[in-house]
Amino acid sequence: MISDQVRELPLVAALSGRAGSALVDAAFERGELSLEIDPAQIVDICSFLKIDWKFVRLSALTGVDWYPSEPRFEVVYFLHSLDRNERLRLKCRLTGEHPEIDSVYPVWKAADWYERETFDLFGIAFRNHPGLTRIMMPEGWNGHPLRKDYPVHGHKYSYIDE
Repeated sequence: MISDQVRELPLVAALSGRAGSALVDAAFERGELSLEIDPAQIVDICSFLKIDWKFVRLSALTGVDWYPSEPRFEVVYFLHSLDRNERLRLKCRLTGEHPEIDSVYPVWKAADWYERETFDLFGIAFRNHPGLTRIMMPEGWNGHPLRKDYPVHGHKYSYIDE
């Protein structure tokens, strides 16, 4: 639930007015605004934030595994407005069965390697990514090592084709 104080923030009010159903939750803690966004609308919201609110820089993108909770995964986007030197955190929750979300590569080209890294280490797929392949682990590696249910010592046979 979004508090009245957070609803009155200009950015939250603008998002609520433009795409109220996209904004799932919002919090303002320690001087930082975090918004939970409906995963189905992430590209539209990111485009809006880049064009209308000048969050021109995607400074990071990563995943979080909340295993055994459901929804299990969270994709976190760290945005930066250079004009205002303002930072914004976006979060999208994804189910554990087939975690996937649309790529924000069309909005920020910097998403390319961040999304590949998140795919490789967490197994979260990014639809419409131009080249979603492993970036940290060797091709053919079995599993995603930053998942909380991944064996601590890795799999006995790490490669699929062995």
